[in-house]
Amino acid sequence: MTKDFHGLPCWYELTSPDTAAAATFYGAVLGWSWAKVPMEGMDYHLASMGPAMVAGMMTPPADGIPPNWCIYFAVTDCDATAAAVQADGGGQIVPPSDIPGTGRFAILTDPQGAVFGILQPLPMEDGNDTGRAFDQKTSGHGHWHELMTSDPAAAMAFYAKHLGWTASQAMDMGEMGTYQLFAGQGGDMGGIMRQMVPGMPSFWLPYFGANGIDAAVTVITAAGGKVQNGPVEVPGGAFILQATDPQGAWFALSGPR
Repeated sequence: MTKDFHGLPCWYELTSPDTAAAATFYGAVLGWSWAKVPMEGMDYHLASMGPAMVAGMMTPPADGIPPNWCIYFAVTDCDATAAAVQADGGGQIVPPSDIPGTGRFAILTDPQGAVFGILQPLPMEDGNDTGRAFDQKTSGHGHWHELMTSDPAAAMAFYAKHLGWTASQAMDMGEMGTYQLFAGQGGDMGGIMRQMVPGMPSFWLPYFGANGIDAAVTVITAAGGKVQNGPVEVPGGAFILQATDPQGAWFALSGPR
């Protein structure tokens, strides 16, 4: 793996108490097909969009974990990054561990409590180290990554230090504050803003590409999910929405109207 990929989003993982129902839901909304794969100690499921693997899913590994999406970022050295994050005020939920045939991962928290994953991937057979889960040009793949946090400035500095991001455009959102875009290799990847939902902790929200936002609203509702915000137009002409799946996990979509 080259340093060019350090800090890029590389995987999306859903923890859900009902994997069968979740697979049906996201299959309807995003067109994913699912397959169960052998993994020691758990049932793990992989979502594919055509030939590309785009997400994983498992049941909660411990009591008290709510349904959620976790975003993984690629790193050149999993152990070193995990240690540096903890030394800088972050936390560790899962220590660096090997996934046979995939790489080495850890689950961490930033100093404000937002959960994220890191993955030091093994080289793929085609030479594409980070895989294809993050692809802003293709529907059904990760398109954007939004951090709702209690301290946007501190969060930007933290991820810049450990994942190599740079602060891009800062957008004035009025009463909502500033929406700080961040960039990695190749351009903008997401935004950071102050948490506006009362009582909700800092968290990462993945945006997946949709062929049509209006059609997605219909499918989400019919499949048992709930649109929480949107659709709204964003700079560049795309439309976005935030929603919860039938089990309560938050996710978001981006695409044409």
